[in-house]
Amino acid sequence: MITGEIKSQVDKVWNAFWTGGISNPLEVIEQITYLLFLKRLDENQTRAENKANRTGKPVENPVFPTGLDDKGRSYQDFRWSKFKNFSRDEMYTVFAEHIFPFLRTGLVQLANGDESSYAQHMKDARFTIPNAGLLEKVVDIIDEIPMDERDTKGDLYEYMLGKIASAGTNGQFRTPRHIIDLMVKMTAPQPLEAICDPAAGTAGFLVQAGEYLRRQNPNLLTTPEQSRFFHHSQFHGYDFDSTMLRIGSMNMLLHGVEDPDIAYRDSLADLHRSEEEKYDVILANPPFAGSLDYENVAKDLLSLVKTKKTELLFLALFLRLLKPGGRAAVIVPDGVMFGSSTAHKALRRMLVEDHKLDGVVKLPSGVFRPYAGVSTAILFFTKTNSGGTDNVWFYDVTSDGFSLDDKRTPLETSDLDDVMARWQQRTTTEGDRARTNQSFLVPKSEIAENGYDLSLNRYKEVEHEDIDHEQPADIIADLEKLEREITLGMAELKDLIGG
Repeated sequence: MITGEIKSQVDKVWNAFWTGGISNPLEVIEQITYLLFLKRLDENQTRAENKANRTGKPVENPVFPTGLDDKGRSYQDFRWSKFKNFSRDEMYTVFAEHIFPFLRTGLVQLANGDESSYAQHMKDARFTIPNAGLLEKVVDIIDEIPMDERDTKGDLYEYMLGKIASAGTNGQFRTPRHIIDLMVKMTAPQPLEAICDPAAGTAGFLVQAGEYLRRQNPNLLTTPEQSRFFHHSQFHGYDFDSTMLRIGSMNMLLHGVEDPDIAYRDSLADLHRSEEEKYDVILANPPFAGSLDYENVAKDLLSLVKTKKTELLFLALFLRLLKPGGRAAVIVPDGVMFGSSTAHKALRRMLVEDHKLDGVVKLPSGVFRPYAGVSTAILFFTKTNSGGTDNVWFYDVTSDGFSLDDKRTPLETSDLDDVMARWQQRTTTEGDRARTNQSFLVPKSEIAENGYDLSLNRYKEVEHEDIDHEQPADIIADLEKLEREITLGMAELKDLIGG
C-alpha cells in the first residue's frame, strides 16, 4: 500500500497534467508510462555498467549506446540521470526531437530482439506533454518517488490506474480490484500454469494472478524453472488498443514480471488455431458492448455459437483457448444467464452439458459504478469436452464492501470472504443449505428442465413471514369509532367559535 506522502506526490503529478492542459486520464497515464519506462531503462543500464566495472567485461546489451544519434545528440543524454539535470527548455527539446524518435525506432533496433515485449509497444509512442514547464515539473516529482521496491512501484501504478474515472471505448471499464482478487483466489492459479486474459486492458487480472502466485508460493522465483516460466511464459494478455497494451505491459513490469506476453490481437476477429487449448486459466471481464459486424467475427468462433453478441462470442473463445481441464472465471452481463435467443440457450447448454459449470456468483448491480450500472455475474467453469456438471453452486452477493451508489463508499461489512469460504465447501457442507440461503446448490437435471436458465432468482426461494392482521370487521368498527369522535369534536369546535 502506498503511503500518504507518495500518494500526495502522485496527486501532484496528476494535477500538474490537468492544469497543464492534458485532461484525458488515459493520455496522462500513457505519458507517465513513458517517463517511468525511461527511468527503468536508465536503472537497467546503470546496473549493467556496475556489473561490467566489477567483472572488467563490456556492458551487456546496452540500451543507450555510445555515440550520437542522426541529429548529433549523444545517446547518453537520453538517460534519466542525465536529462533530469538539463534546463527545462533543453530537456523538452531532447524529449521531443531525440528521445521519442529513439523510443519509436532506435530502441527496438538496439534491443536486437532480446528486449522485453514492452519495447515493441513503443513503436508508435507519442510525446504530448504540451510545454517545458509541465515536463520539468513531472520529471522532478517522479524523480522524488522511491521506486526501489516492487510493491511500491506496483501500488503506485495501481493508484494511478484507479484515477481512470471514465469508461473507455467498446464498453471497456475497470474491474474493481477486490472483485479481481476474489476471482483469482477462487481459480487458484498454480506455478507452471499459463494464464490468459484475451481482453486484458490494463492487465489487472494478470497482475493480481502474479501477486497471488508470489504469496502462495514463497519459493516461486528461487526455482529456476518456475522463475523462467513466471517471467516469460506464464502471463498472456491481448488487446486491440495500443495505449492499453503499453499501460498493461508497464503494469506487469512494475509488478515484477519481466517479459509478459502482452500483444496486439482482436480476440474476436483473429483465427485462434495457434492458440487453441493453450491456457490453463482464463480470467477476464470482456467488453459486452452489444453487437458487432458479423462478417468480421472469426469463423472458428461462429462454428461454436452463431451470434453477434460479444459476451457470447468471448465465452465461446474462452472454451476454445482453454486446455482440457483448464478453468475460467469470467464476468458476464445478467442477460447471459436467462437470454432466450438460440445462441444464449446453446451456449448455456454447452457450458452445462459439454463442460463443467462450477458456479455462478451473482454480483450486486452497483459493483461497476461509477463506470456503469450494469447487472452482472461471475461464471466459473472447467473445460472438459465430456461434461461433468453435477451440481452448480450459486451465491447471491448483496454487499461487496462498498456502497452501491456512484460514491462507492467503503462499508464495514462484505460478503466476499464468505463467498470464498463457501466456495471451498461447495462439494461438502454447501449441499445441506436450503434455497433460502445466500448460497446453495442446484442439480444439473433441474437446470436442464428450466431450459438451462442460470439466473439465481429462478432457483432461490424467498421466505415469507407470517403476519397476523386484524379482522376486517374490527378494522371497520375502529374506523366508525374514529369517525364518531371526529364528528363530536367538530360540533364542540363550532360551539366554541359560536357557529
